Amino acid sequence: MNAEDSAATVPEGPKARSRSRDLLELSIAYALILAVLWTPRPWQRLLFSLAAVYLISVLCISFPGWKAMGLATAGLARSLWVIGVALAMAAIAILIAVRMNTMLWPGGFVPFVHRYLGYAIWAVFQQLLLQDFFLARLLHLSPSPRSAALIAATIFSLAHLPSPILTVVTSIWGLAACLLFLRYRNLYPLALAHAIFGITIALIIPGPVIHNMRVGLGYLTYPRHHPLHLTHRASLR
Repeated sequence: MNAEDSAATVPEGPKARSRSRDLLELSIAYALILAVLWTPRPWQRLLFSLAAVYLISVLCISFPGWKAMGLATAGLARSLWVIGVALAMAAIAILIAVRMNTMLWPGGFVPFVHRYLGYAIWAVFQQLLLQDFFLARLLHLSPSPRSAALIAATIFSLAHLPSPILTVVTSIWGLAACLLFLRYRNLYPLALAHAIFGITIALIIPGPVIHNMRVGLGYLTYPRHHPLHLTHRASLR
C-alpha cells in the first residue's frame, strides 16, 4: 500500500472544510509559532499562551475523530517497528558518543527523568501539531499526499532555524514521520521515536555546539559557557 492509497482509505475530516479556511488556519498557526520562537521574554510567554490556546481550540473545533488523528489503536501494532529502529539508532549514537567522550549524562536515573520528561511531553505535542494540524490541512491544499508530507516537513524544519543541526535533522525526521503517518495512521510510535531522537541528540552533542537544543532567538542568545552544559561535563569526570 502506498501513501496515496493509505490516505484515501482514511477520513481526513469534515467534508465542509474549505481550502481557504485550511490556509488561514495554517498561516495563523505558523505565524504564532514563529512569533513565539523569535520574541524575547517576557512577551514570549504571552505569545506562547496565545499560540497554545489557538492551536488547541482549532484542533478541538475541527476534531475529526481519534482514529483519523492517529490516537486510536488502528495501525499501532504494524508501526511499532519505528520505536525499535529509533532505539537501535539511539544506542549506536550513544556508543559512539561514549567512545568520543561527548556523552552528556545528567548523573543518574532520577536526574535524567527530571531533566527530559518535559522534553518528552513537548515532543508528543510537536508530533501532534505536525501530523494532526499541519499535515491534515496540507492534505487538502496539496496535489498529492507526498507533496503535503514534503511541505509539512519543510515548514517544520524551518521552525528550527537558525540551528543547523536541528534544521537538518527535523527536515529528515519530519518527512519520514509524515510518510509513516500516511501509511499507518498512528501517532504513538512517531511521538515516542521523536522523544528518543531528541533526547539522544541532547545527550551526545555538546551544549555549545547545539546551544542546548534551542532554536529561534534562544539559539542566538545562548551563552557559550552555559551552567547546564558545565554541570553535564562535570558529571562525567
